[in-house]
Amino acid sequence: MTKSALFYHEDCTLHDMGEGHPESPMRLRFIMDHLKQTGMLDDLDLIQPEEAQKLHLLAAHPATYVDQISMLVPAKGRVMVDPDTMLMAHSLRAAYLACGAAVQAVDLVMSGQSPTAFCATRPPGHHAERNKSMGFCFFNNIAVAAYHAMNFHNLKRVAIIDFDVHQGNGTVDIFQDDPRVLVCSSFEHPLFPYSHVSVQRDTIINTPLDAHTSGTQFRRRVEAEWLHRLQNHKPQLILISAGFDAHKDDPLGHIELEERDYRWITRMLRDVARIYSNGRMVSILEGGYNLQALSRSVEYHMEGLMGY
Repeated sequence: MTKSALFYHEDCTLHDMGEGHPESPMRLRFIMDHLKQTGMLDDLDLIQPEEAQKLHLLAAHPATYVDQISMLVPAKGRVMVDPDTMLMAHSLRAAYLACGAAVQAVDLVMSGQSPTAFCATRPPGHHAERNKSMGFCFFNNIAVAAYHAMNFHNLKRVAIIDFDVHQGNGTVDIFQDDPRVLVCSSFEHPLFPYSHVSVQRDTIINTPLDAHTSGTQFRRRVEAEWLHRLQNHKPQLILISAGFDAHKDDPLGHIELEERDYRWITRMLRDVARIYSNGRMVSILEGGYNLQALSRSVEYHMEGLMGY
């Protein structure tokens, strides 16, 4: 059986926004150590991504914005781009590697070399709007992946599923007027980023959740609000913004999901992908800030991607 792919580059850990910042290099180290300890790493095709080309980013962001981010990178120290998002000397390489992993993962599953792929990369991307960096994000990795699937692989219909505890406002901002892309985003409400919640489109499905929503309630909402939309859209590729900060132990939210809920939703999406997408799924890491809960949740998510 063809292995699922895991994209990881050590240089994504060099981006460091300072001691105590929740979006830390330790997130990737814990994930990789846990996958090794469980033996799951042996069942994955481990791939080291290359940096994306600038043209890949320009599909999702204007050149003026991409150039502005590049020019802000300091030789030393840190530059704040919003109250909780900072650039330092290694940030740009990490961001280009994260986008590169997204692009290469799409190429891999579209070529049939692997049915599914997970990008263990940072910085995350789903808060990055077309012209704005925020929420630990500089470039929208999942948007870059979706545009590559449509522009290079000529796909007509793509679905983006975002189950982070924070709304994927950047993804909604970029695709709200593109009927080729179905965006389903669940998130605690009210909670950062407090924007794009009221966007109403046939292909934008916002699923706001009250604080302390349980895994059972989450599953019911997802099945009721997403499943028929996915079936109607018939996506040729499913992309996942895999944020694990809706876990009950995460410090940045108040949703009460457990590891098994991530395996459940991944299996549900795998069933949809089997029918409409020839099984093709690419998942990209977003949030998740309790290191133990994050690494365990990724394990269960990978079980879903791998068909366990």
